[in-house]
Amino acid sequence: MQDSVTVHMNASADAIWNLVSDVTQIGKFSPETFEAEWLDGATGPAVGVKFRGHVKRNGRGPTYWAACEVTACEPGHVFGFVVGTVAKPLNNWRYELTPNGDGCDVIESFALPSNAFTKIYWGLFGKLRGRTNRNGMQQTLERIKAVVEAKV
Repeated sequence: MQDSVTVHMNASADAIWNLVSDVTQIGKFSPETFEAEWLDGATGPAVGVKFRGHVKRNGRGPTYWAACEVTACEPGHVFGFVVGTVAKPLNNWRYELTPNGDGCDVIESFALPSNAFTKIYWGLFGKLRGRTNRNGMQQTLERIKAVVEAKV
């Protein structure tokens, strides 16, 4: 109930991290989340900060707002968040940046919590949803790569 995609980007970890951690920019990169906004007066990422993303599931719908909470925030290294809350996560998303040669390897990953609901869900829809998530992560990272490499 988890997967990841890695893309090498010829850019600095800081430049990449600035894009992946600014949730207000996600609409430029994600095939499903077309906008997001910080909540409760927040203007940027920090562990515990909340935001919400406007999602068009599978790129077709339904369309809904999803509450999220930042779980990892290490500039230049890691940005992670849960959909839902830390106490009741629906999905965990994470970006990890590792310097490598002329740039960085960027890993985007997701992990569903291990509970009865997600086990049933994954059993019924896992193959299709897993492929959708994997393709979406690849597309997201390729779009980020195009932006950061154009700035180099």
